[in-house]
Amino acid sequence: MEDKIAVIAIIVKDYESTEKVNSVLHEFRDYVVGRMGIPYKKKNVNVISVVVDAPQETINGLSGKLGMIEGVSSKVLTTK
Repeated sequence: MEDKIAVIAIIVKDYESTEKVNSVLHEFRDYVVGRMGIPYKKKNVNVISVVVDAPQETINGLSGKLGMIEGVSSKVLTTK
């Protein structure tokens, strides 16, 4: 299966979930091209964008694991 480039947008609303998010991203580290995290104190959230280069099923797996974490929202934008 062909690898795709994707951007995963993650919003962490519950600070206690940050460690779990980092653990999942570490699990998929071989596919991560880069990441940027911004603490947005005014709204009390953390915003993370992650660029990955991976097969679609791996991207779906990463997004699914992130989506199962309490207090975390994630969306994926993938190349065609």
